[in-house]
Amino acid sequence: MLLYHGSNVTVEYPEIRKAKYNKDFYFGFYTTKYPEQAERWATRYGENGYINKYDYTPNENLNYLIFEEMTEEWLDFIVACRQGKSHKYDIVEGPMADDTIYNYIQNFIDGKISRAAFWELVKFKYPTHQISFHTVSALDTLKFIGSEIAYGQKE
Repeated sequence: MLLYHGSNVTVEYPEIRKAKYNKDFYFGFYTTKYPEQAERWATRYGENGYINKYDYTPNENLNYLIFEEMTEEWLDFIVACRQGKSHKYDIVEGPMADDTIYNYIQNFIDGKISRAAFWELVKFKYPTHQISFHTVSALDTLKFIGSEIAYGQKE
């Protein structure tokens, strides 16, 4: 399977980095099966970036968690990860809580909206997808193929 990672640099050797903020599936190396989504990641600050391409070969010995769609379990998992709770999975795959609904998740976490209101508000304009890699063994399932430049739109 071909996967993509958008960045401001070419990423030949993926790493798991701790960041200032927790992500949907906690700290990890994030990829997608959609090149358009990787392009959005690469150019999100209006600057040029890179779409990195990887050949992904699943490993049956790893611990996977896969969400086929947004579910109650998906929401609870994202809330826990964004609150800084780690998990036991090598690889997690599922829909992305992109910028469009990030505020809804934060409002849900803060108790400003109910679970029912969250589901009512969530509507994607395009499909999203992410596979996050959380261990060195998980990163070993990726083989770097190359990268191409993605042109940002400076305002």
